[in-house]
Amino acid sequence: MAIEIHTLSNGFRIVTEPMQGLKSASIGIWVQAGGRHERLEQNGIAHFLEHMAFKGTKTRSALQIAETIEDVGGYINAYTSREMTAYYARVLEEDVALGLDVIADILLNPVFDPAEIEVERGVILQEIGQTLDTPDDIIFDWLQEVAYPDQALGRTILGPSDRVSAFLRDDLQGFVGEHYGPNQMILAAAGAVDHDAIVSQAEALFGHLPSIPRAPELMQPAKFGGGERRENKSLEQVHFALALEGPTYLDPAIYTAQIYASAMGGGMSSRLFQEARENRGLCYTIFAQAGAYEDTGLTTIYAGTSAEQIGALANVTIDEMKRASDDMTAAEVARARAQMKAGLLMGLESPSNRAERLARLLSIWGRIPSLEETIGHIDAVTTGDVKDFAGKMAGQVGTAMALYGPADAAPGLDDLKARLVA
Repeated sequence: MAIEIHTLSNGFRIVTEPMQGLKSASIGIWVQAGGRHERLEQNGIAHFLEHMAFKGTKTRSALQIAETIEDVGGYINAYTSREMTAYYARVLEEDVALGLDVIADILLNPVFDPAEIEVERGVILQEIGQTLDTPDDIIFDWLQEVAYPDQALGRTILGPSDRVSAFLRDDLQGFVGEHYGPNQMILAAAGAVDHDAIVSQAEALFGHLPSIPRAPELMQPAKFGGGERRENKSLEQVHFALALEGPTYLDPAIYTAQIYASAMGGGMSSRLFQEARENRGLCYTIFAQAGAYEDTGLTTIYAGTSAEQIGALANVTIDEMKRASDDMTAAEVARARAQMKAGLLMGLESPSNRAERLARLLSIWGRIPSLEETIGHIDAVTTGDVKDFAGKMAGQVGTAMALYGPADAAPGLDDLKARLVA
């Protein structure tokens, strides 16, 4: 069964992928509007809008939205990222049309009741407070801010409490008017789905909407900065995160970056896990990851340790980054490739993951690269490629670091950068 793509006359895109043998489906709409599309005074509004989607429409109350899906055993949710906002549902095969109708309703007919805005404002402020109380969450917001200072891409998705406290109904409607045009949406569905039926329903629900041309200034180009943020607090651990600029998701080098990150800190056999945790006992958690955006990317390392061991942990991390450019082995690269392929293929056994993949790839490429094409890119990464990439990471001038906890004894960023290039 093949992936099918259809575009309505107003630019609204539909992509489906049937999965043989399934009795359920995942269906959702991904809007190409996230945190980085906000102006400074709007910071947090994309996430606020996501919350308000479930607070009532012209035809359903907040309770009716939940009951309509849960009465048939389904599940509905949403999330906001820096480049997209997603609204999705998981339902049985016979309820796909119902799921799409509810998602369309919350996107097209929100009432933004002032009383409900106040209720949800309180919920979001609690969410912000919870994040601030969760060190291994907030550390990544701070790292992002240091990596992209004074830019939308560097600001927190939740937004600061003072701005969230001030948003009004007109602010929400204004953001929708700028960013929620049909040409900025992708409907993706996977599992027990019928492409023609979904296209027909989407035409009826969204076909009448006019396109909204996106002004170029609504997304600020990213510029990696770097620097250090150190927040001392009486915690049990120091939370330590490093970031270096990596390739964009349009750059073929993204596959090399992901394999490098996996070899460095992607599992129990990775270099950082083996050296920092297994050999030296410096931490419980340590990992590396490679993330990407349209015009930039981040290769990130995170660990948590005691105040007494933060210096040793930071130095070991830098030493392993340096060493990778010299002695990364073919076996390590082969293992990282295998992990990456297995993670991809195992994830695609879920219709929810498959629908998200369809939306993301269509957003990035305007098409859906085949699994064979993606696996071919992974298999094409050589040991030499990874060693060269490791050398670039070790020699990179711009580095971002965030520390949270009893961090007085932690080395400064300049000291780590000097060790990295020595």
